[in-house]
Amino acid sequence: MDITRDLVKDGLRRARYITTEAVETVLFLALILEKPLLLEGPAGAGKTEVGKVLAEMLHTDLIRLQCYEGLDEAKALYEWNYQKQLLRIQADRAQDLSWEEVTQHIFSHDYLLERPLLRAITAPRRVVLLIDEVDKADEEFEAFLLELLSDFQVSIPELGTVRARNRPVVVLTSNRARELSEALKRRCLYLWLDFPGLEKEREIIALKVPDLEPRLQEQVARFVHGLRKLDLQKAPSIAETLDWARALQALRIKELSAPVVRQTLNLVLKHEEDLRKAEVKTAALVAAATKD
Repeated sequence: MDITRDLVKDGLRRARYITTEAVETVLFLALILEKPLLLEGPAGAGKTEVGKVLAEMLHTDLIRLQCYEGLDEAKALYEWNYQKQLLRIQADRAQDLSWEEVTQHIFSHDYLLERPLLRAITAPRRVVLLIDEVDKADEEFEAFLLELLSDFQVSIPELGTVRARNRPVVVLTSNRARELSEALKRRCLYLWLDFPGLEKEREIIALKVPDLEPRLQEQVARFVHGLRKLDLQKAPSIAETLDWARALQALRIKELSAPVVRQTLNLVLKHEEDLRKAEVKTAALVAAATKD
C-alpha cells in the first residue's frame, strides 16, 4: 500500500485520534522513510496512544516493550527455554548422541523464547513495535538498542545474525526521566508531544465522551487546562481527563461547581500534595471554566 499524507490523516481520523498537522506530518515521514520515531513529552500527553493508533491504522499487530530499570536482553530480546532444553538433553543422551549433536538440537529456534524485540523482527508481516518509556531503562540497554534501530537485526551467539523479515514500524516514547543519548536520537525522527491545547482537548472529549453535555465538555477542558498551569507533581493526563468526563456523565452532572469538583477531583489528580494545591484554587478554576 502506497502511503500518502491523506491516507495517514484519514487513518488517524478513523482511529479517532485527534492531533495536529505537525504530528500527522512526522507520522507520514516515519512511515515513508522507515525510520524509528522518538516521542518525548510529559507523561499522559498521548505518546503511547500513537503506537496503538498506528497499529490500528495499518491493520497490523502492536508489539509493546514496557521499559523499566534493570531491563535486560533476556526480557527484551530472547531467552532459551531451559526446561525444554533439559528434556531434550536427557532424550538425546538416552540415544547416545555426541555433545555436538545435542547442542545442534537445543540451540535452535524450537528452543528459543522470543521476547518483544525478536518477535517484532521475525514477524511474518510488518508490525508496530512500541518501545514504551525507554528513558526508564538503563544506558546499557539503550546502547543495546542501537544495533536493532540501525540495521533491524540482532545477534544471537548460538544462531548468528537474525535480520528482520519485514521492517517494523518503531515508536519509542520518553518522559525525559533522563537524557537519551545522541546516538539513539540520530537513529530516529523526533517529535515533542505536549498536552493538547484547550480547543483540541475539547474536541477529544467530544469525540470520546459524546453523550456529555456540550457545555460541560467545554468546562471540563477549561478546568483541566487551568489545572495543568499549576505547579503539580503530575499534571492530569488525557486519559484521566476522559475518566473524569465519563464520571461526571455517570453522576448526571450538567455543570461544574466547586462541590462537584471537590468530590471528583481524585479522578484527575493522584497525589495528595497536588490535591491540596488544587483545593486552594478550586473556586477560581471553576469560575474560569464556567465563565461565558
